[in-house]
Amino acid sequence: MRYLVGIDGGGTSCRARLCDTQGKVLAEAKTGSANILLGADVAMKSILDAIATAASLAGLSERNYGEMSVGLALAGAEQRTAWYDFMAQPHPFARLTLNTDGYGACLGAWKGRDGAIFIAGTGSVGLLRQGKQISVVGGREFPISDQGSGAVMGLRLIQQVLLSVDGIMPQTELARLVLAHFDHDVDAIVEWSKTALPCDYGQFSPEIFRLAEANDSLAVALLQQTAADIEMWLNALIARGADQICLMGGIAERIAPWLTPAIQRRLAPPQGDAMDGAILIAQGDHNLYPR
Repeated sequence: MRYLVGIDGGGTSCRARLCDTQGKVLAEAKTGSANILLGADVAMKSILDAIATAASLAGLSERNYGEMSVGLALAGAEQRTAWYDFMAQPHPFARLTLNTDGYGACLGAWKGRDGAIFIAGTGSVGLLRQGKQISVVGGREFPISDQGSGAVMGLRLIQQVLLSVDGIMPQTELARLVLAHFDHDVDAIVEWSKTALPCDYGQFSPEIFRLAEANDSLAVALLQQTAADIEMWLNALIARGADQICLMGGIAERIAPWLTPAIQRRLAPPQGDAMDGAILIAQGDHNLYPR
């Protein structure tokens, strides 16, 4: 093998990093969703597209795929059936290794050493790595889990907006912004909700953070609830033996000021990201389940 490829795939995007065997980055690319619970074939297409783009940027082609070890850190990989369905697909690479996005993020955050992370992005999951022992909290997918994520925060936002339409909750600037997004058509919101994906709910999180700074009461309440959810998961990791925890993901990067001082003292800056972890997966024996 002459090349290492790391893939970080979630409900929103699929990122690929192509390196040589010494870890020098040759190219990076980004495509659509690679959450394997949304379909093994859908995820594989995003992965192949991302690798093809990165390979092209590095002056390589499909002829080089047989020289590549690919490490996959994918959302949904914790589901055993989904893992096996994905790995049963044909592929052109020298080696394909699959673990979860949380595992990849933990490897990257602690540079392959033991440690704990909590990801709060479109979805959420916490992970503590102690040697070969892996403890996971949450991460059972939207809408039944993923508290502290952009998706759950967006779902709560839609619920509150509909209550404001009924005159039960006050209609703040944030609620009016969401209503304008749907052309003030409640039926359009209902129809949208029937097919909306986690990333569709998560799209509202930047506006929630923005308007919370302007003291919009709905935005503030949503962030307070999200912070409480994240603290719940962090305390669960601490109870399992975590000392310091890295917060990762788009929500996590901005939520720290909303956490209590005691929890803030437990936070550590990540030393790398899920892409770094995916490269480590490509280098070693990190399959979640046996082949």
